[in-house]
Amino acid sequence: MKKYFLILASLSLTNEILAQSLQITTVDNRVSTSLNGEWKYLIDPYENGFYNYRLQPFDEMDNPPKSAYFTDSKPADKTELLEYDWDTSPSISVPGDWNHQFENLEWYEGTIWYRKKFSYQKSEASNRVFIHFGAINYHSKIYLNGEKVGEHTGGFTPFQFEVTDLIQDENSIVVFVNNNRKPEGVPTVNTDWYNYGGITRDVMLIETPQQYVSDYMIQLNPENPNEIKGYIHTDGFNRDLTATISIPELSVSESFTLEERVGAFNFTVNNIEYWSPENPKLYEVIIETEHERITDQIGFRTITTKGADILLNGESIFLRGISIHEENPYREGRARSEADAELLLRWAKDLGCNFVRLAHYPHNRHMIRLANELGLLVWEEVPVYWTIHWENPETYANAEHQLKAMIHRHKNSAATIIWSLANETPVSEARTEFLVKLANTARSLDDTRLLSAAMEVHLEDDPNEYIVGDPLADYVDLVSFNQYVGWYNGAPEKVVRSKWKVPYNKPVFISEFGAGAKAGFHADTLTRFSEEYQADLYTKTLDALSQIENLRGMSPWILVDFKSPRRQLSVIQDGWNRKGLIGNNGEKKMAYFVLQSYYHQKASE
Repeated sequence: MKKYFLILASLSLTNEILAQSLQITTVDNRVSTSLNGEWKYLIDPYENGFYNYRLQPFDEMDNPPKSAYFTDSKPADKTELLEYDWDTSPSISVPGDWNHQFENLEWYEGTIWYRKKFSYQKSEASNRVFIHFGAINYHSKIYLNGEKVGEHTGGFTPFQFEVTDLIQDENSIVVFVNNNRKPEGVPTVNTDWYNYGGITRDVMLIETPQQYVSDYMIQLNPENPNEIKGYIHTDGFNRDLTATISIPELSVSESFTLEERVGAFNFTVNNIEYWSPENPKLYEVIIETEHERITDQIGFRTITTKGADILLNGESIFLRGISIHEENPYREGRARSEADAELLLRWAKDLGCNFVRLAHYPHNRHMIRLANELGLLVWEEVPVYWTIHWENPETYANAEHQLKAMIHRHKNSAATIIWSLANETPVSEARTEFLVKLANTARSLDDTRLLSAAMEVHLEDDPNEYIVGDPLADYVDLVSFNQYVGWYNGAPEKVVRSKWKVPYNKPVFISEFGAGAKAGFHADTLTRFSEEYQADLYTKTLDALSQIENLRGMSPWILVDFKSPRRQLSVIQDGWNRKGLIGNNGEKKMAYFVLQSYYHQKASE
């Protein structure tokens, strides 16, 4: 087998990749200890546990007082005043949002503290220990045994901190969580989904050797489908190290030297079986150094575009998709478990999908892992949504950090084929500059996937001709747009007269269309929120969209009804966005079967 290795000077890694690689990738293949389960909590709307009465932060003091909640203190005797007690505080389940665990917290936005006590002993005295959070919404501060270990902003991306020097046999971890919406935030204050607060994804301790593999990328070269390329990055001692990549089923075993903790590689492979929705083939990939052995399940495929076509492994593909929010209709609240992910993705498979759009933020890692196993292509998105503060440097830095974290986590996912930069953002010079910078960052981090964004359409002279005239379209691989003719724009019959002008020689993807319907509410096709109205609109829209010459896929809005405070129509909505093809009771609506029939027909073409 022909092989050759690249020296660091020729490695096309940016400083951003090297910085981001400090986060441990693929946590499921590490030595870990779960901290999920029952935690104690304290509701703190005035943040008394963080500030003194003169608004001085306790964690900036040399000797924080016992009144700081993160000290997890007890009165020295019966005369000492201390106005909290972790041991007698109520319990809350982690992972999980607080809004639907307790009735009095359903609409609470603010600060809640979490605390958990746990015992821990390292398997090797010299090993390192990290505390890893799958996600906390939205801003958090982490304290271990009274010491601050770090803070994080962003509600949907994983993060970690090293706690090797702080971990003890008996430990107290305290977490400050605040989910206040902020105008400068990402997302900003105005969204069409529920602002679930809390530690919403898994918490774990990860134990590693002193020098460990912190990051790796192993992918097919998009320009040569018989070549695997990538890199490995280690953290720890700054010394040369030999690494070996093995793919037993392909009889691959390649060793190379990591210089300055980084090594790049590429090698040819023979008789590789490409991953696809019809054949979601995953190979066991083993990474070994003298310190550790890591295994992963990786599929190999190429995804490119040529003119109007999306090419998966060199073959044109139509993306039969559906949009999904991270919610399980049978249990109100943020979806968090493998079972939640399997329920949603199995529904998508039953619908006839080969593709899912995970909106409007990075979903939990279970969704991506199962999509790889089930053969579902994936669009992943960052919550640059509606009216972000385009000219605020901190807002951009926040968005870029979330984009990097999303790419970092799932860059080895065969299922993930699209990084999406935004949803329904109004065109302006500042907005386009913001998104182009994000696009350039994404391409510098990963050249093996496509870029897109859910854009909007506008009218000019013809009231029935909708035009995609977004300058961002020049910088992305798919021209994707949302359209709601027949729901927000006229009745279903209007879509019959509609046409779309897309002046780009690129694949066209309809990222959203749909209508609201309450499951079980039946009337005629002109009655809003009836199943008949929704089904009729789907029938007419599918026929109309099929006339777009470059149409190569769609992800109608949306698989399942989801919670949204914007939706206040009593009896019909009651705080739910009703555009789901499946109701919040799990009942499939008439439109589900309309789309299913269409997708089965497309699959047979």
